[in-house]
Amino acid sequence: MKKYCFLLFLLIAGIFNVHAQKVQSPSEFLGYKLGEQFTPHHRVVDYYKYLASVSKNLQLQEYGKTNEGRPLLLAFIASDNNISRLDEIRKNNLSLAGINEQNSATAPKATQSDQPVVVWLSYNVHGNESVSTEASLQTVYELLNPSNQQTKTWLKNTLVVIDPCLNPDGRERYVNFYNPTRNAVPDALPFSREHMEPWPGGRSNHYYFDLNRDWAWQSQIESQQRLAVFNKWLPQVHVDFHEQGINEPYYFAPAAEPYHQDISKWQREFQTIIGKNNARYFDEKGWMYFTKERFDLLYPSYGDTYPIYNGSVGMTFEQGGSGRAGLAIINAEGDTLTLKDRIDHHFTTGLSTVEASSKNAERALNEFRNYFAISKTNPPGEYKSYIIRGDNSEKLKSLATLLRRNGIEFGYGSDKGAQGFNYFTGKTESVKISKTDMVISAHQPKSVLLKVLFEPKTFVSDSATYDITAWSLPYAYGLQAFASKEALSPVLNTLKEQNSITNTISNPVAYVANWNSVADVKFLAELLSKNIKVRYSEIPFESGGNRFNAGSLIIARNGNTTLDGGFEKAVTDLANRSGIALHPMPSAFVDKGADLGSDKVRYIRKPKVVVVSGEAASSLAFGEIWHFFEQQINYPVSVVRSQDLGRIDWTSFDVLILPNGNYPEIGNDKMLQWIRGGGKLIAMDGAVAQLAGIKGFDIKNKEEAKKDDKEIDPYKVLKTYENRERESVQTNIPGAIYKVDLDNTHPLGFGFPDFYYTLKLDDKVYQYLSDGWNVGVIKKDNYVTGFVGVQAKKKLTDSLIFGVQELGSGSVVYLADDPLFRSFWENGKLLFSNAVFMVGH
Repeated sequence: MKKYCFLLFLLIAGIFNVHAQKVQSPSEFLGYKLGEQFTPHHRVVDYYKYLASVSKNLQLQEYGKTNEGRPLLLAFIASDNNISRLDEIRKNNLSLAGINEQNSATAPKATQSDQPVVVWLSYNVHGNESVSTEASLQTVYELLNPSNQQTKTWLKNTLVVIDPCLNPDGRERYVNFYNPTRNAVPDALPFSREHMEPWPGGRSNHYYFDLNRDWAWQSQIESQQRLAVFNKWLPQVHVDFHEQGINEPYYFAPAAEPYHQDISKWQREFQTIIGKNNARYFDEKGWMYFTKERFDLLYPSYGDTYPIYNGSVGMTFEQGGSGRAGLAIINAEGDTLTLKDRIDHHFTTGLSTVEASSKNAERALNEFRNYFAISKTNPPGEYKSYIIRGDNSEKLKSLATLLRRNGIEFGYGSDKGAQGFNYFTGKTESVKISKTDMVISAHQPKSVLLKVLFEPKTFVSDSATYDITAWSLPYAYGLQAFASKEALSPVLNTLKEQNSITNTISNPVAYVANWNSVADVKFLAELLSKNIKVRYSEIPFESGGNRFNAGSLIIARNGNTTLDGGFEKAVTDLANRSGIALHPMPSAFVDKGADLGSDKVRYIRKPKVVVVSGEAASSLAFGEIWHFFEQQINYPVSVVRSQDLGRIDWTSFDVLILPNGNYPEIGNDKMLQWIRGGGKLIAMDGAVAQLAGIKGFDIKNKEEAKKDDKEIDPYKVLKTYENRERESVQTNIPGAIYKVDLDNTHPLGFGFPDFYYTLKLDDKVYQYLSDGWNVGVIKKDNYVTGFVGVQAKKKLTDSLIFGVQELGSGSVVYLADDPLFRSFWENGKLLFSNAVFMVGH
């Protein structure tokens, strides 16, 4: 009997052990074969939670939430020996990079003896490139599958991190379009309804931002939360999974030129190692692919370049398909591309990358350690320090936030002066460093990223680039800076926080806030939301030893005596919340300039703002404006679809903003009548081009200078087919920086010096306004940095960039360049705010 019970016990234990080892595949768990339909995000989350509950080799971390409240997840997959010591591995990985977390008494000494190589796989940053998340389900399953001896072997020296969906909000927008729209049997005809995704598409996040352009800038909540974790790990290998057009095969590394000059020999070499490993599997299956074309490694805010500039081997893998493909689609060659095909391809390259990393783990760790050692001891480039003037403390705070998010070390002040390249003059000058100036030493682990973000001129080895070619932060932030070849060390880690009130005056007649940053815009927005009366001065003035810019905000006691908590408390509380400096004034009589009762001190009305969205508008351009109002200055804005412009009540709002787009009824009689009656139209980018030449609008295209026929080269039209891409870039301008001469006495230029740096994205040029204010113009030799085609550079001289036309009682603001581009061009935000709040008052 005892023997029988014992045998029964063993049998039951064995049954339980078998069940404990069983891990359901995605198809088993979801109830349909992977590839038969798109999986809603909540079911993706359910599967990862299920895996974490049944497998001891996976730990799941929720690192944040999206704007729409969906969870952002990381799955850590490791061997039995490593899964229980993830934090130890993480800290040791940072130690290999020469980074020790603050207040970490348990930081290990850097050792490679039992350190696994960290491979990070990122899926679905573009929501409608939806195969990625589906492929992640198959990939994570095979990494955990108890019967897969191959993956078990790789995990002995490899830690795999999977982010199954970087953009859940965009993905759900696509899935919620496709699943209800598709036929019962997928229609593979490419022109059928299920392949025609409506505006704005699922590519972008909730605010219509392209998250794959946001890695360095971190303007979006998803990026901020993800990079906070990424920079605490710094993987050796990172893959960003994408999709491209339906007629493309598969793309994987090595990447195309231009490579940034600071990409290391190892990073280039390992791209080829992984690429050849991918090719081996694809060749076995007869799958087509291409390498070394189109997808370059220059712009620093991609999912491949950002990891590269942080010591990783970063790569993009691109599967044909994207939002057009659905479950099945017929391509140009007549073949049917299915979702299952796409899953198989991404699944194969994912595991191939893990395999190649495992086989080269020791080398990868050695090169990783050397990368950061060289960064600290011999940073790349000629400049070893950067000095950023502290004369605009609010902009400097914003820059400091960006540097912290990217793990770049900085401080303030120096015990000596230096020689440095002046970004604004383009000359090398003597620099006297004050204690409020930011000083950044290049001798630090993140020196490569620092150099890339601050380099005055970007070296572009090949003109056929995939994105913008200039982004230098001093120009983007409008902060005077110097790049020095001398090694400087800051003497202060932080600056003492200043009280918002600069001095104590009892019973002030008014408070003044200088107008020169987005923080001041946010303060104005809060004041207006509380119905606090605000004025601004049209001209600079001085009071009590302080000089105030034109546009400086004046909050007078007169008219604001009934505020909750009293005038002084209400205003100072808002200033503290906005982080700006307030100056109390004992008298309305000023030392120099216009007294507070002068007609040069103007009242700011609380504008009712409408922004146009819909099919006529660029979703990305609209999203920049929407995000700026809602998330950056917290000011209410109404959104109207372009197709509804004919039905709106024109008397119910004051400001109409047209983002870049193509508007069929732009400049019609109703719009002109509304402007003449006191409305303000702000036209941006392509909307300016559409207004050019329309009756009633003063904006006109600038005609190219005509050449004498004798000067025309008769052989100019003879071009080789092979060089067609090179020829096409002559008129191209993929993001270059130009200096704009600015009339800062006009409200559109308030808060700026007499110049502004703009990011040119096209070669459209306009004549100077004959009956308006030419506030921002490009003159000859105003090019600063970035690639500009030969023909484009000839056009971009003596032309209007920013202007204002007064029309009846209203105005039209022309912003030919996008001042809110990707939300990283910080200095443009003040210019845009001037257009909304200052112009026309």
